Amino acid sequence: MRLISYKKGAKIIKSNFGGKIPTSSLYICRMKKLFLTFILTGSLAAAIGAASGATNSVANSAASGAVTTIPIYGNAYVTSGGAGVDVGHSGGIRGWSSHEAVVSLFFHVSQPGTLNLALYGSSRDAATIAASVNGETFTVRVHKASDDTVTLGTTTLAKAGYVRLDLKGVERAGADFGTYSALKISGSATEGGKVTFVPSEPAAAGWPYWGRRGPSVHCRYDTSEMGDIRWFYNEVTIPQGMDPRGIYAMANGFVGGYFGLQVGSDGGSVRRVLFSVWSTFKTDDPKLIPAEYTVKGVRRGEGVTVKDFGNEGSGAQSFMQYDWEAGKTYKFLTSAEYDHETNSTVFTGYFCGHDGRWRLISALRQPHPAAKTYLGAYSFLENFMPNQGWIDRRVNFNNQWVCTVDGEWREVTNALFSYDNTARNGIRLDYAGWSDSNGFWLRNCGFFDDNTAYDAPMTRPATGSPPRIDLDALKKL
Repeated sequence: MRLISYKKGAKIIKSNFGGKIPTSSLYICRMKKLFLTFILTGSLAAAIGAASGATNSVANSAASGAVTTIPIYGNAYVTSGGAGVDVGHSGGIRGWSSHEAVVSLFFHVSQPGTLNLALYGSSRDAATIAASVNGETFTVRVHKASDDTVTLGTTTLAKAGYVRLDLKGVERAGADFGTYSALKISGSATEGGKVTFVPSEPAAAGWPYWGRRGPSVHCRYDTSEMGDIRWFYNEVTIPQGMDPRGIYAMANGFVGGYFGLQVGSDGGSVRRVLFSVWSTFKTDDPKLIPAEYTVKGVRRGEGVTVKDFGNEGSGAQSFMQYDWEAGKTYKFLTSAEYDHETNSTVFTGYFCGHDGRWRLISALRQPHPAAKTYLGAYSFLENFMPNQGWIDRRVNFNNQWVCTVDGEWREVTNALFSYDNTARNGIRLDYAGWSDSNGFWLRNCGFFDDNTAYDAPMTRPATGSPPRIDLDALKKL
């Protein structure tokens, strides 16, 4: 549904579901379970129960004198230099031949104090590496050895929070700088406190993948007193410098689908507008969907591709390549219209670019619909590329309005913040949401220290000015 190819044959489960529904995204399809629970029961209350899930933290507490072992896999990124080293597999750091590459490890400590650091691994030949942390750099000579601990140094942390350790190759006698599987830490910064990092497989059931991606965060709009909704309108601005590859800023979410902006689909840097709707038939293989449950395109805009998707439930996705720009505001409008004769709901997505022109993305018909009106309005921010999970990103959503089935525009000024299961379980702590005079904000990834409580209320100032859109003209696109 997000146009991504993943390795190892992993099923890709959409990790966000909003509206009045608490959101969580277990690796094995908690979101899809929530959506299907709603389909089968017709009850938001039942869906809420299905989504609640475990909230146990996997942060580690260290006893006095104890050593905490942090696996490289799941906690490391190549943050500079690109090629010449691999950290995205269970073997840890391997193939490290580049002098330019920087490998960065991240973990969180709950208290200040001294911090002793050491790498665990092996080196076929002697090498020299530089380890930078907390404003200090240690140059370390690695001797030829197998399965050994390499002491890096000791630093003193002035405060609790995330710690970044950068590793860079200096000299090597052989083909590489060694292979390393773990970082070992100890000291008063860890003793009696919590050390938070991404646990390794298999006990963690896929956390290295989800942990490297980082937490997804959501803005669930309060439309509970607004009657039956046909249209939902939202404005989206991604600040300059906050649009890395892998970002998906989803503007208009609803029970049954979502609509937003992304960068880096299929591993590249293509910018797209994406609008997708699930089938209410329970399967991950679109080929198994009976004809009477197949989501079909009714209309599509110029340059828009519509096709089936699977592996996260199944349905239809539509997307258009569009070179949207950070710092500019984009408008999204989505409608839900029920057809009694066919017992289906047609969801239609319209997008207004920086040229001020409204475009049809697509109209997708969902048979045996999950909702007959626009239900569960929400937005989210996620990173879908694991190697980009160390980069900070944020998005602004503003000027939300709904139009009822009676044609009355009503302004949406209240929302709740939530996050996915990566945050719920304490795997990552870099998630936030807030509101100000510019509307609602979401932030994730980047290993920042401040975060926001689940269900924290957010309120924006009312503008009192509904969008001026000729809805009848849009229907003719």
